[in-house]
Amino acid sequence: MTRILTHGDRLHQEAVVATIGMFDGVHRGHQTLIDALKQCATQRGLSTAAITFSQHPQHVLRPGGDLRMIMPLNDRITTLEGLGLDYVAVMDFTPELAALSSLDFMRVMQEHYGVKALIVGYNHRFGHDRDATFATYVEQGLQLGIEVLKAPEYLGEYAPVSSTIVRGLIAAGKVDDAAKCMGRPYRLAGEVVHGFHNGRGIGFPTANVGHLDPLVILPHNGAYAVMVEVNGRRMPGMLNVGNRPTFDNGTATSIEVNIFDFDEDIYGLPITLEFIKFLRLEFKLGSIDELRAQLTTDRARSIEILKRHKLI
Repeated sequence: MTRILTHGDRLHQEAVVATIGMFDGVHRGHQTLIDALKQCATQRGLSTAAITFSQHPQHVLRPGGDLRMIMPLNDRITTLEGLGLDYVAVMDFTPELAALSSLDFMRVMQEHYGVKALIVGYNHRFGHDRDATFATYVEQGLQLGIEVLKAPEYLGEYAPVSSTIVRGLIAAGKVDDAAKCMGRPYRLAGEVVHGFHNGRGIGFPTANVGHLDPLVILPHNGAYAVMVEVNGRRMPGMLNVGNRPTFDNGTATSIEVNIFDFDEDIYGLPITLEFIKFLRLEFKLGSIDELRAQLTTDRARSIEILKRHKLI
């Protein structure tokens, strides 16, 4: 069972092989890194630890910027747990931490978490001295008694992959390509809130999803085939991200999901959406009848897609 270390938690009696990064999306590149970490730990008889940050460095160093995350911290921790690590350590990224050299940062990892070996991700950099190379880290590790090793580059079917690439795919609506890069669908969590109730009147009742993490990226406006988790059930559906132009409900972005063959009261409940595939862009239709016909087509196509993915 993975132990989560936060704030002042320390490891004083155990030696670990560690790696460090944001791990946003925990994509296939990250998974390759974790596999290398576990192999190294097994060879040396040590425990495994992934060290991550509660905030993205850009949110601390450039407040007010437009960087959005693939997943919130809790999802990131849960996904890392699922990879079978002994420890996931969550550090608060601060300006003081950002000012540390790579040598001093390695010393912090050693003192806090008993790091005996450090697996450096392919092309990963850390510490204030951004011109440091892998050879620099190896030399600094020798000074501290930390073995520094480089993880292999992910060269699988969906290479190259990075958190930046995945964010770009999601922002473009290419959620199926993002899922291939991550090894799982892109997920968005919120709460069912009251909306305009437009869909019920045309035979497609929708759950309006609110209370979203403001730092998490939203897919491009449009319709999507999705899987929905709510009230302990996982069900198929279709979803729209946008501002409902046919109903002229204003310009605010909303997320509304029609869960197939489902019409229960779920207001106030947490809901999680898995984006499977983009269906179409959002556009204004000439009448409610045209919208109803389009939604009927969207539903049929969504069912076909979800069946093809063996989700229903």
